[in-house]
Amino acid sequence: MKTEFSLLTLSENFPDEESCIRYFEKMRWGDEVISPYDSNSKVYKCGNGKYKCKNTGRYFDVKTGTAFANTKLPMKAWFYAMMLFLSHKRGVSSCQLARDLGITQKTAWKMLHKIRQYMEMENSHTLSGEVEIDEAFVGGKNKNRHKDKKVEKCQGRSYKDKVPVFGAIERGGKIFVRVVPNTQAKTLVPIVKKNVEVGSSVYTDGWSYKGLEKKYTQMSVDHGKHFYGMLLVTEDGEVIEVTTNRIENAWSVFKRTMKGTYIHVSKKYLQRYVDEFVFRFNTRKISKYERIELLLQYAAA
Repeated sequence: MKTEFSLLTLSENFPDEESCIRYFEKMRWGDEVISPYDSNSKVYKCGNGKYKCKNTGRYFDVKTGTAFANTKLPMKAWFYAMMLFLSHKRGVSSCQLARDLGITQKTAWKMLHKIRQYMEMENSHTLSGEVEIDEAFVGGKNKNRHKDKKVEKCQGRSYKDKVPVFGAIERGGKIFVRVVPNTQAKTLVPIVKKNVEVGSSVYTDGWSYKGLEKKYTQMSVDHGKHFYGMLLVTEDGEVIEVTTNRIENAWSVFKRTMKGTYIHVSKKYLQRYVDEFVFRFNTRKISKYERIELLLQYAAA
């Protein structure tokens, strides 16, 4: 089901609310409507896009059980919000979306967070092969703070005033990122074991990941000594690149997005913004239209 999502074509492809509902119904159910309350039940079609589940006697529509449920906003508004949100390379703020759609900032903020909850599905891939892992810290620089708000002894890997995030990237593949309480090995190693296939080659920046050496091939570079990578050649002629430059580049993109678009994000909602970044990163090789359709598929699942 290929549809072009742009300002010029959206009004042509989806001229009214009915067209948006039918499109989402096709994406969610295909040719046969399925009750969200009992998948084996017969379904009766009612008016105004409503259906009735025979076995439970409950009414539903295509939005039931999705982020679009229990909202007064029309589906067309959600389609426009998704299109605007994903058209901009580094996202769009709730203030900007509110101006574009003619809604309140509070409503736009809630819409964006509902959309982000489906982006989480892209942040659950299992990585394999050559995988780079690293941590980053989200928060402003101490030197830029007012003297009354400066935090003592917060340089380096201290996260007294910052939030640590941990990520891994498969070379030539996808990435996953988690907000973590700390950067201790007992916290990070289980995440690696859960999300990286046993037997993979893991590249680190020299930080201690005690517990990986038994099931993974682990190689490190020491950024503290300004050592950022090297090439090794095995006896079989295989060239091994020991570096974490790819995950470092990903952190750079992530931090520029946070600073340039969202400016300030609370720790409570940081994982949602992380999921947004991962979704954009993992879908960077597909078109904007395919990206929007993928997000709608996640919402319809």
